[in-house]
Amino acid sequence: MRAMTPDDVDQVLAIEQAVQAYPWTRGNFIDALSHGYLCGVDEQDGQIRGYAVLMPVLDEAELLNIGVAAIDQRKGVGRAMLCEMLSIAQRMKMRRVFLEVRAANAAALALYRSAGFAAIGVRRGYYQNASGSEDAITMACDLAQHSPLPLAGEG
Repeated sequence: MRAMTPDDVDQVLAIEQAVQAYPWTRGNFIDALSHGYLCGVDEQDGQIRGYAVLMPVLDEAELLNIGVAAIDQRKGVGRAMLCEMLSIAQRMKMRRVFLEVRAANAAALALYRSAGFAAIGVRRGYYQNASGSEDAITMACDLAQHSPLPLAGEG
């Protein structure tokens, strides 16, 4: 994984629009970069396969967005990016990382649980969906107790 640059936003936005029903806008990604959030991309052979955005606040951080191109899903790309973001947060002496995930997103919930995240609450009607809205599960990972995730095919 490497740092996202403004030149990456077109590729990142294309992935976001393809994999999210309610995607971030170009402005959301530009704002994240300009505000100094930790924005990373996974790139292979000049093509971005995934991205992640982490917002540090004092001694905690929030994972705002993570996405993987459809063709590269279920290959460990998301797991590797999540692991790297948690490692960066640890090196920055963050105590915890938070995130919200759609309550119906079983694959993401399983990934986050395997990474050491635990559900700490519910945000009612947090996400838009076809029928109006759906709940988000708020999760947290205590970095003092976090060990790096195994990559795909390991452990």
